[in-house]
Amino acid sequence: MTHADPTRSTAIQILLVEDSEPDILLTQEAFAEAGITNELHVARDGVEALERLRTPGNMPRPDVILLDINMPRMNGLETLREIKRDPALMTIPVIMLTTSEAEEDILRSYEAFAASYVVKPVEFSRFYAAIQALGRYMVTIVRVPGPQGPLAKQRSA
Repeated sequence: MTHADPTRSTAIQILLVEDSEPDILLTQEAFAEAGITNELHVARDGVEALERLRTPGNMPRPDVILLDINMPRMNGLETLREIKRDPALMTIPVIMLTTSEAEEDILRSYEAFAASYVVKPVEFSRFYAAIQALGRYMVTIVRVPGPQGPLAKQRSA
């Protein structure tokens, strides 16, 4: 059984890569309602996400990336592959958060090293509950490399 680390702050850095404004607003509201303290940074597609991730000082390094699949310019699967090929970004957990239930998308996401694959429910109350559960999971259960750990030192070298 895994317990929350009492010394760990509940504030987390999240990069949401999503092109749907309603989904962005619902995600922000659901995290707030669940009491999840976070910095939610938003990129509207994969190109913008990679630019933000690769530009020093543009944003804090995210603890997790929530990535939609169906987006303009660069879709989520292409973005995931780029993140996992980049030694400076590859250790960031990426959770696919999408409406696609296609087996091919699920398989391709895991083949490209997605940490999880979550289908966004279409119904408002179910979507809201799913985002809240995802937020609690990220804060209380998931452990990620800290900014002072050995991987961070390698990235800055």
